[in-house]
Amino acid sequence: MPVTGFLARRERFARVGSTNDVVRAWLDEGTPEVCLALADEQTAGRGREGRSWLAPPGAALLLSLGFRPTWLDPADAWRLAAIVALAMAEAGEGVAELPSGTIRLKWPNDLVVATTGTVRKVAGVLGETEGLGTEDPRAVVGIGVNTDWDAVDFPPALASSMTSLREVGGGRRIDGERLLDAFVERLELLIGSLRGGRFAGAAWTDLQVTTGRMVRLETGAGDVLVRALGVDAATGALVVADTAAASGERRVLVGEIRHVRLDEPISAAV
Repeated sequence: MPVTGFLARRERFARVGSTNDVVRAWLDEGTPEVCLALADEQTAGRGREGRSWLAPPGAALLLSLGFRPTWLDPADAWRLAAIVALAMAEAGEGVAELPSGTIRLKWPNDLVVATTGTVRKVAGVLGETEGLGTEDPRAVVGIGVNTDWDAVDFPPALASSMTSLREVGGGRRIDGERLLDAFVERLELLIGSLRGGRFAGAAWTDLQVTTGRMVRLETGAGDVLVRALGVDAATGALVVADTAAASGERRVLVGEIRHVRLDEPISAAV
C-alpha cells in the first residue's frame, strides 16, 4: 500500500495472529511512527483483560497503529487510544452515512451505537504501552470495527450486544478501503493537534454514553454499582458518584477495573 507523509509504514496481511503483535515487532526493529498494520483476518485478536476478538474475513476492519510518543507526557499516553476512537467514530459515520453523534463512546474503549433501550458495540480499541518515561517509549493501539457484517451471521452469544456499520446504515454495504482512508485522514489531524499540545477533550467527553447512567464496575474484588457522572479529560478517568468522598465523587482509572457494564436502559439515562 502507498505510504503517506503521516504514515512511515503501512502494510496489509491476509491473515495474522494479532496486528498489535505485528506492530510491536516493527517498533522493536526500529520502525518509526506512525506505522499501521492491517489484516483481513486475525486468529488471535484480543481485547482488554485477554478477551478474544475474532471476526469472519471481510466482515471487519482490523488494524493496529504504532507510536513512539517521546512528544507526549507519559501520563497522557491514554489519549492516543482516545483519538483513535474519535477518528474512527467520525470516519464510520461518514462512510455509513449516519447522522453525527450516532456512534458514541463507552468508557474506556468501546465504540457503540445507542438506541432506545439498548447499546450495541460496533468497535473495540485496545491500547498497549511499554517504556513510558524512558528515551524509547512505545505505544500500540489496535482497533477492530464491525463493518460489512450481516446480523444473521453474528455469533449467537453476542448478537444482542453487537452491531455493525452495515446494520446501523440500513443494510448499506461498507467500503473498507474508503473507511480506512477516512480514518487515517481524521487521525492525522488529531495526532497533529495532540503533538501540538491540544487534545480533543471536549469531543471525547461529549460522546461518552456512560455519563449520567448507572454502571457496574467489575473489579478484582467484586462488582460495584455506581452512577457515572462523566469523564475527566485531564486524566482519562471515569468520574463516579461516591457519598463517602467529601466532594461526592471519585475518579476511576482504567487500570483499576476489568470491565464496565451499563446497568440501565438508555431511556433511563439523564
